[in-house]
Amino acid sequence: MDEVQKAVALKYDPSTMSAPTVVAKGVGEIAKKIVEVARKHGIPVEKNPELVDDLLRLDLFTEIPEDLYVVVAEILAFIRRHDR
Repeated sequence: MDEVQKAVALKYDPSTMSAPTVVAKGVGEIAKKIVEVARKHGIPVEKNPELVDDLLRLDLFTEIPEDLYVVVAEILAFIRRHDR
């Protein structure tokens, strides 16, 4: 049996936002589309199933809760290193 694919997209602009915000989320075909669009636009994709499960519980356009700041900050640091 195939594993169900899950994906969540976050947006974060520290000049206008106090925390990263969930801007897209889904499972199955929607998740595949989220990953496809990210890759098409050169946005790094990080695999973290536990974090995705936590983020999927949030409503769209909701800031992430404080208990996820450290994990998300590590991913943002990874992305910044990737961009350089």
